[in-house]
Amino acid sequence: MKNPLDPAELNTALENVHRAGMPGLFAEVRDGDQVWRGAAGVADVATGRPVTADMRHRVGSITKTFTAAAVLQQVEDGQIGLDTPIGRYLPRLVPGERGDAITVRMLIDHTSGLAEYLPYAYPSLKAFPALADTGPQSLDDSRLTRFHPAELIEMGVAAPAVGAPGGTPGVYSNTNYLLLGELLEKVTGTAADKYITQNVIERAGLQDTELPAGPYVDGPHSQIYEAWFGMIDPPRDYSVYDMSWVGTAGALISTVTDLNRFFGKLLAGEIVSRSSLEQMQRTVPVISQEGKTIDYGLGLHPMAAPGRETFWGHGGTVWGAGALAMTRADGERQVSIAVNLQRWNSLDSSGRPQPHPIDGALAALYQVAMYGGAGDAPR
Repeated sequence: MKNPLDPAELNTALENVHRAGMPGLFAEVRDGDQVWRGAAGVADVATGRPVTADMRHRVGSITKTFTAAAVLQQVEDGQIGLDTPIGRYLPRLVPGERGDAITVRMLIDHTSGLAEYLPYAYPSLKAFPALADTGPQSLDDSRLTRFHPAELIEMGVAAPAVGAPGGTPGVYSNTNYLLLGELLEKVTGTAADKYITQNVIERAGLQDTELPAGPYVDGPHSQIYEAWFGMIDPPRDYSVYDMSWVGTAGALISTVTDLNRFFGKLLAGEIVSRSSLEQMQRTVPVISQEGKTIDYGLGLHPMAAPGRETFWGHGGTVWGAGALAMTRADGERQVSIAVNLQRWNSLDSSGRPQPHPIDGALAALYQVAMYGGAGDAPR
């Protein structure tokens, strides 16, 4: 019987992503008691320093699963109502009719209709996602800018709504998750990052995970390179960057080992109750920031190849860094992958990202990591 976790196959798939143009990437795959860790490429294109599988990394929107879990703990404790209007908790941040219409659940599953604040916080991204009309200048200008969540939330709330509260498909928006951070602080009396650290990160026993909004990654880590669709050439290192621009929506630092541990414990009912986990896995259609319609639950979304088992987890990107963490529904097979380049696709004349060899190589890696061997890539 073929070993379901084939180190040679995994190493080859990882190396193929590097050969396709990814400076460096690293991963951990678990299948029962078997564990494979691998790395390919460099952590620093200037020095050639190699990436290693134990590096700490910015994991972007995987943060959302941690934030959602923290909110659901407070739901279990009776401090937050999933279907209670956010205006009852935060009337100044979401005032009036919208505060009465948007529930906590709608924030967690992105059906609030609240717009993304990002284009307003970064002036040169004003046309985002009309990418052809954007530029990377304000990424540099804002490297050490300290944002307060309330000012970013205000930008998203003031912007034209992207849908009616509770309507589907929802539209993915970081504004929702900054509001959830403010909600946690309101009901617990503790800063959201501290609450999440004590009640999610420490509960899961994670040794190399933290939620700092500061600019630095402590410990061994890779430089991270942003290409902004070919507009930054060569890609620029954004490993030093103040993460207050995304806070409880995306500022988490972790490792591939910690991510697998977290999602394993979450799906085993050890972070939130089984009934809360069922709520997290109840999905609605949501339009992603890439313009694709995905199924999204409460801080979790599924991935599956046609006719194959479903995995649950989350992906994430920040300037220069990306990660994906997925755990099979039975908890036995787990995959976490981190990459150190973002937005590698060039744009056509209408501003649409064009296919790149990295895309196919990553899809093949996901396939091998999740299911082993060739076949349809998960989606």
